[in-house]
Amino acid sequence: MTAARFSPRLHRLQIAAVVMTLACAPFAAQTARAATADATPPAWNLDRLMSTLGHKQSGRARFTETKYLSIATAPVKSSGELVFVAPDHLEKRTIEPKPEDLVVDGDKLTIARNDHKYTLALAQYPELAAFIESIRATLSGNRFALEQYYKVQLAGSGDDWTLTLTPTDSRMRKQISTITLSGTRDLLHSVAIQQADGDHSLMQLQNDAAN
Repeated sequence: MTAARFSPRLHRLQIAAVVMTLACAPFAAQTARAATADATPPAWNLDRLMSTLGHKQSGRARFTETKYLSIATAPVKSSGELVFVAPDHLEKRTIEPKPEDLVVDGDKLTIARNDHKYTLALAQYPELAAFIESIRATLSGNRFALEQYYKVQLAGSGDDWTLTLTPTDSRMRKQISTITLSGTRDLLHSVAIQQADGDHSLMQLQNDAAN
């Protein structure tokens, strides 16, 4: 069942969740690390991080998420699983406290909950499409495309890095102030979203062990 309309305001938090899902997906992948005993690794910088993220193809991770909302008297917690399949299939499956699925497939976003399913074409929501395309640029390691939408700042080193994305488009800034990702090498440990209205959220990941 597909809904005829989709309310951006009603699903504002879902948009933020999709951004999280897209940002998290590449780090949940299961890949082997190449190593050479006698080669000096290149300096850790944004290009190297982009290369590391772009190498991911598919994988999954368990998540716990805490949302701090002005309309709630206490933090809202949830948990579930993230799934990524290259090149453009992404899922956020919430298990607790209530089942909910967010799926991005190509240019469509589908939200399934309470026995209802809502599907929208990203082309009808330019700001949301920009969020997703920007993160897809991260998945492919395309720094140029990423910097078309965000001011990108990298801090730390390979063992403890933080990537901060600040939207450059004024319409995007009305929704999201910053997206902050932290991790170690090719593993993401947390993703924080600071919304323009003051609400914010923190997602922590437990990546599946590599085969």
